[in-house]
Amino acid sequence: MGRTWSFGQKLAMGFGVMVAVAVAMGVVAVLSLRGVVASKDQVITVYAQSLIEAEKLHAAVEERASAIRGFLLTKEDRFLDQMRSAQAEITAVLGTLRTRVVTDEGKRLVDQIERAAADHQAAADGVIAKRKADATAEQAARLFDDEVLPKRTILGRHLSSFVSREERLLEDGKRASTETSSSAITLVVVLAVVAALFAAVVSYLLSGTLTRQIGSAVQHVQNSSAELQSAANQQATGAKEQATAMNEITTTITELLATSKQIAESAQRVAHMADQTATAARTGDQTVLKGQEAIGGIKRQVDMIVSHMLDLGKKAQQIGGILEIINELAEQTNILAINATIEAAGAGDAGKRFAVVADEIRKLADRVGSSTKEIRGLIDETRAAVNTTVMATETGAKAVDSGTRQFGEVAAAFKQIADLVKATTEAAREIELSTKQQATAVEQVNAAISDVAQSTKETEASSGQTFQTATQLTSLSRDLGRFVQPASA
Repeated sequence: MGRTWSFGQKLAMGFGVMVAVAVAMGVVAVLSLRGVVASKDQVITVYAQSLIEAEKLHAAVEERASAIRGFLLTKEDRFLDQMRSAQAEITAVLGTLRTRVVTDEGKRLVDQIERAAADHQAAADGVIAKRKADATAEQAARLFDDEVLPKRTILGRHLSSFVSREERLLEDGKRASTETSSSAITLVVVLAVVAALFAAVVSYLLSGTLTRQIGSAVQHVQNSSAELQSAANQQATGAKEQATAMNEITTTITELLATSKQIAESAQRVAHMADQTATAARTGDQTVLKGQEAIGGIKRQVDMIVSHMLDLGKKAQQIGGILEIINELAEQTNILAINATIEAAGAGDAGKRFAVVADEIRKLADRVGSSTKEIRGLIDETRAAVNTTVMATETGAKAVDSGTRQFGEVAAAFKQIADLVKATTEAAREIELSTKQQATAVEQVNAAISDVAQSTKETEASSGQTFQTATQLTSLSRDLGRFVQPASA
């Protein structure tokens, strides 16, 4: 199997095995270290902290007892405040201990301490109440010795039991941590010895196989060096020819770039002229629209005049009817005046004045009839003038309609011209944009060709360096072969 493996595979195998052993040692060391740290943390965090909290609890109990004695002796309220502060500290420490203790025995001891502390506080409250009720100091001292002190003794005994248990657990934890550390050190040392022996065996096996494989590889390097020299010569020749072709392509691309720039400038001028034409077309379109609106206004005015003329004709006709009525009234009045004159003549002297009035009425009726005839003539003339005006106005309205249609056709033509100019402008802009893009692309191609030409020159230079490197590699392979051959033999 060793003969079919490559040089890299053998090295990878050796390093892989060493890495695996190193990883195993690291894993074992980490696990052992974590066990040691866990034991240490348990010793420090749980047992040591529990002892510290127990000492705090003992100090708080002593402080509360001192405050009780002080109040019983002096009846000062500051001792009651001190007692309440100590009681709050005892409650807080008991809560902390309850969270830290994890075993059933520890929880049972904490419960006993809590009950003893509550009993001690209850007894103290009873004595304090009696002291407040004007009991003497001697009586309070006896009550303290009889009721409070036994509760304090029980509380101290439970505290001592808890402290003893935590000290025992602390010592057990220290001993377990030391044993875990010793086991981890032993295991790591054994793994290190095994790894060293295994590394020595792997090094010995690899040295022989790698030496034979390197000798074969050196022979292949010598053959490849000769082939590389020949290929380097051919590559140098091809690089020279390619450099000449790249120079010619660069010249052509430069001419094409100049032509593209000229086309872009011409397209830009065309687009500018198209913009000006579009502006003029839009201005003409607006002017035509304004003229069309003015013609529309004239048409509306002419229609209004025709309407008024028709109304005037109708009113003249109505006035004629009224004049007919007035004329009939005048004739009737004239007849009545003649009859009144006849009757006045028949009446004699009594009717002379009535005859004068009747004669005046007849004369007035004659004048009214004459005026009616004149008015009828004027009305006929007015009606004829109205008819003539209506006919002329209708002719003007038709001319206005014709002008409106022609303005509409002109406006449509201007709009079509504007659309065509817009299309021409867009086409010119597209040509300009396309030409600019083409010029940009030509510049990029020119830059790429320049880079290729530079790369060709660098390839030509590197071909010579490759040839020199191949020559040096051939010499080095011979030296390496002479160096390896004795070892492989």
